[in-house]
Amino acid sequence: MVGIGIVGAGNWGKNLVRTFSSLPGAQLRGICDRNTQTLASMAVLYPGVRLYEEPEELFAAADVEAVVVAVDAPRHFAVGRRALETGHHLLVEKPLTLKSSESEELIRLAAERQRKLMVGHLLEYHPAVTYMKGLITAGQIGAPLYLYSQRLNLGIVRTAENAWWSLAPHDVSVACHLFDAEPVTVSATGQAYLQPGIADVVFASLKFADGRLANIHVSWLDPHKIRKVTLVGAQKMVVFDDMDASEKIRIYDKGAEVRTSVSYEEAITLRTGDILIPKVPAAEPLKLECRHFVDCILQDRTPLSDGHDGRRVVRILEAGDRSLAQGGAPVAI
Repeated sequence: MVGIGIVGAGNWGKNLVRTFSSLPGAQLRGICDRNTQTLASMAVLYPGVRLYEEPEELFAAADVEAVVVAVDAPRHFAVGRRALETGHHLLVEKPLTLKSSESEELIRLAAERQRKLMVGHLLEYHPAVTYMKGLITAGQIGAPLYLYSQRLNLGIVRTAENAWWSLAPHDVSVACHLFDAEPVTVSATGQAYLQPGIADVVFASLKFADGRLANIHVSWLDPHKIRKVTLVGAQKMVVFDDMDASEKIRIYDKGAEVRTSVSYEEAITLRTGDILIPKVPAAEPLKLECRHFVDCILQDRTPLSDGHDGRRVVRILEAGDRSLAQGGAPVAI
């Protein structure tokens, strides 16, 4: 059993509490939150689990081996650093930190203390994304050319971070995971309509060294709730629609072929084939993520979304922020 302590039981933290409370191999031993009303509700839902108002109290508990941090993003680094300094394995919600230098410090501490460091890039554990990764690895869609993602909704409007930092970590992590690479430049444009200086909508392009592209559109000021990733390969195309309850993945047997030994009119031919809707396991991504964290501790494995993956995403977010400030100019990673 891995003794788990959770810091932050609010909007997203309560889901982590629910998941770890019933996870095989884990024992939820402490919940920390500075909101007394939140703690009161946790006391009713999880009797017997110790409650704390300050993280240091939880860190001092002898039977807590791993800490899960789900506080507001500006506090990720400070709370995560103390968790590692006090000898705990650490899972931090996305983004890992708000500065790549802070991410590097957490990576250093985790290595020094020989603790596991993992970041909550939830979609890397989504069965549909795992399926897409398998298609690429098996060569079933040909060479991946580009992808584009949309993460849109009306709300939740944040005040401590913009839509880029709040929403894009999901899609940035997916792009890097599927392409197994880090982009070389980021170009981002956006606008702040509701609060001065806090962008509500962002359009960003990630360019990779081999010419692949990832375009990301995020907004919390949109009439539609969309959670979609489209991946275009040299042979086939794949769409992951997370809002579709039963048909998460569609594979389109479509493509274009370029031939050089024919006339100009015949040089490019378009091919349209069948649409395949495969059966994708209906497992809860959060449960898979939490299970992975516990397994990595028990089996001494490196997490899929480890500290280096978290730092990579933060570096890309930083570059996107600089590009936003420069009106969309490409910024090198």
